[in-house]
Amino acid sequence: MSTDVHRTDPSTDVSSAGVASTGGLAAEDRGGVPRPLLLTLALLAAVAPLSTDLYLPSFPQLASDLGTTETGAQLTLTMFLIGLAGGQLVFGPLSDRLGRRRPLLAGVVLCIAAGVVAVAAPTLWVLALARLVQGLAGSAGMVLGRAVITDLTRGRVAAQALSLMMIVGGVAPVLGPSVGGLLAGPLGWRGLLGIVLALTVLMLVTVLAFVPESFPAEQRAAERAAAADRPSAWRALASRRFVGYTLAFALGFSVMMTYISASPFLYQDQMGLSEAAYGLVFGVNALALVVVSAISARLVAVHPVRRLLTVGLTLVLVACLVLLALVLADVPAGWFALPIFVAVGSLGLVMGNGTALAMSAVPHARGSASAVLGALQFGLGGVVSVLSGLGDGAIGQAVVMAACAVAAVLALALAGRAPLDD
Repeated sequence: MSTDVHRTDPSTDVSSAGVASTGGLAAEDRGGVPRPLLLTLALLAAVAPLSTDLYLPSFPQLASDLGTTETGAQLTLTMFLIGLAGGQLVFGPLSDRLGRRRPLLAGVVLCIAAGVVAVAAPTLWVLALARLVQGLAGSAGMVLGRAVITDLTRGRVAAQALSLMMIVGGVAPVLGPSVGGLLAGPLGWRGLLGIVLALTVLMLVTVLAFVPESFPAEQRAAERAAAADRPSAWRALASRRFVGYTLAFALGFSVMMTYISASPFLYQDQMGLSEAAYGLVFGVNALALVVVSAISARLVAVHPVRRLLTVGLTLVLVACLVLLALVLADVPAGWFALPIFVAVGSLGLVMGNGTALAMSAVPHARGSASAVLGALQFGLGGVVSVLSGLGDGAIGQAVVMAACAVAAVLALALAGRAPLDD
């Protein structure tokens, strides 16, 4: 299989079926991206979030085995998130100079090596260092997956492909704790990290088989030659459109991260649900996100992308404000489940469409744009995870979710009204 693929020109016509030419790749009716490639990119987007959440239920056992505290166990997660955020800032700009495929392969191979060390780690500090490297290397899949999509597609087609990719990548952090809770007992924390390692090996196999070079050398040279006639990449990244759409996306994701981090306390302690019931509710919310993401992928063929994003963020905002009102009114905790369901499900209109709009704002620095997008996404996600634990009862979660939703809508207004409909 050839490893060089030319991207779709921004002016390429898109058929009513939503399919665009990808310069040699046989594009199927999946947002202009071949199905095997789209599934591979979805896997790349999912592995890092799964690495974050899958082993959370095994923290008590991890602390006991390594002779540390819960805070020490939490350190392994913090180190991974630091690597995940920082690594995207490395791999994104690097891919604008070297192409997508080589940095991606290097990141996956390094992630496998770090995964082996993590599974066999004899001490907390070895595990924490391995998780740092694992996060840094694993970020390549997330940042470069988005870049590949926008190399090959534009406009509505890109939004459709990103929405389909987000069905997997967006649900992974939601399902991770549920799956980890089922497997923590029989497998332990080393077994759960072993699953992550196996998924990383699968990443390598699928990248070798299905991911071409979507940003070939001649195109990189042509864009460098044309760079003198336009603003620098970093200046473009400071544009109102990119900043607005990126913040809208990242703050929308922060709503979900707030929900995830506070959900065990909310559903089990306040609502009195068992572990099994907690997993079921988690699954229902994840299903809502999947269904709305799939609907969004179809709606972009006939509706403006920005309009869909606006509808999604509006629904998220209303749901979060209703949640905050219910918490302040001190109603029975069971009532909180409905606005949370609406907020999480509505993010299916936000994740893919927000990414497409942000990436379209910087067409000549897609790797760097994807890096900033991902770093801000997980950077803010880490901050709100901490903030959601402040306050009594569910008040911390409700306030942070509402604040993020309000800020996301304001960020959308900052981006202006220039739509992405071509």
